Amino acid sequence: MDKTIKTLFAQVELQKVVLLGIIAAITILLSIVSPNFFMVSNFTNVLLQVAVIIIIASAANLLMITTNFDLSVGSVLAFSGIIHAYMCKHGIPIGWSIVITCAGGIVWGAINSLTVGVLNINPVIATMGTMYAARGFAFLIARWDGGANIMTGLPMEFVNFGRNLIFGKIPLAILFTALAIAIFMFIEKKTILGRFVYAIGGNASAAKLSGINVVGVISLLYIIIGLLSALCGVLQASRVGLAAPNVGRDLEFDVIIAIVLGGTSMLGGEGSTFGMILGALIVGLAANGLNLNGVPYFYQTVVKGLLLISAVLIDQKIRNRG
Repeated sequence: MDKTIKTLFAQVELQKVVLLGIIAAITILLSIVSPNFFMVSNFTNVLLQVAVIIIIASAANLLMITTNFDLSVGSVLAFSGIIHAYMCKHGIPIGWSIVITCAGGIVWGAINSLTVGVLNINPVIATMGTMYAARGFAFLIARWDGGANIMTGLPMEFVNFGRNLIFGKIPLAILFTALAIAIFMFIEKKTILGRFVYAIGGNASAAKLSGINVVGVISLLYIIIGLLSALCGVLQASRVGLAAPNVGRDLEFDVIIAIVLGGTSMLGGEGSTFGMILGALIVGLAANGLNLNGVPYFYQTVVKGLLLISAVLIDQKIRNRG
């Protein structure tokens, strides 16, 4: 048993060293090919780009450790941004709009938890269904408002919320990211929920026999992911000053890439918040470098696909060494 634990620990540490090496290599390469890379404003942009990924992936990482997935996060984000903007535009106070929008995210999470946890539908199929439904509702609400996007008639409070700087320096999205990291690291290391997540991922049947409410844990994680996706929809729409039903496309894959790159096993039972953060930084740095060098979007999607394949290969190679 001790030997197995030591081997697993060595695998995890090696994977983190590999990820840190990749981050260093990307940083060095981009500093050479992109003169603007080391500007403070650019690093702020990178952090803002990965903020949404990290906030959502903080909970999605725990879900994947249980061997479940959520493909609806990008669509729930888009739906939430649209409904928040619609309410603010039509006179709902911003505080109530945020509360109602986050409640809507919880509802989407509850639908996912019902279909996956209670009805026992495959999580890929179930969350793909809510992915299309949420995106469809986002387009429908935008059309009710009379256009493809909601960008006119929005109050200043709508824009100011997403662009507020804490202490005059820190964007609100980055503050929420730091809070999400702290909360989910604590959950992972210090709480019963964290222990239950790893137990379910290691062996769901054994976890159930030991008295763990497997359906309850998985349902709770889906609800948390829905809430965080809605919050990110509010933050993103406010920061850019408009809401569009087509935002967040492929966000689910960015989240999955960050999680898998970070060392979370798709077979369950293994993973960490810290590793996910490193994976998200790799995704963010790669996207930033491609944008700085004017690489077209369709080439960027190719790079994301290669990143995902590479993440799985790295994970397999490191685990095979054990």
